[in-house]
Amino acid sequence: MIKILKKIDETLLELILGIGLWGVLCELVGVWFVKEKTYYSLGVLAGCLIAAAAAVHMWWALDRALSPGQTAEKVITAHSMVRYIFIVAAFAILCVTDVANPLSAFLGIMGLKAGAYLQPFLYKLLHRKERGAAESHGEKTGQNPKEVKK
Repeated sequence: MIKILKKIDETLLELILGIGLWGVLCELVGVWFVKEKTYYSLGVLAGCLIAAAAAVHMWWALDRALSPGQTAEKVITAHSMVRYIFIVAAFAILCVTDVANPLSAFLGIMGLKAGAYLQPFLYKLLHRKERGAAESHGEKTGQNPKEVKK
């Protein structure tokens, strides 16, 4: 498991954390206003899982498209279509089976957008100690260490 986490990009992990935070926020706020709390909660959970799967697929597709010898535009377009078909199919399954609330699942899927907006803030929050340690040693963040005067 640790090898997989080291292989996965740090930005992707921050994006998934943002999706999770969005899911928790939707759960805490929304559960007070619905009668069927379990039905609502399952929808938010399903939506967040779909959003996380879409984020992982997006990361994988970008990594694959930017490798040498690939036509990036065609690969990205093809993988985007696969991702959208997956999201629509998962949403349709939720609507037909009535396992979870489709509207709350849509809220969870929107966690992909919320996670993208939260990622820069999560990056700053998670790397505050590193930035503070670098500044306490007289280094400026974002600057080449060879250029730093001692």
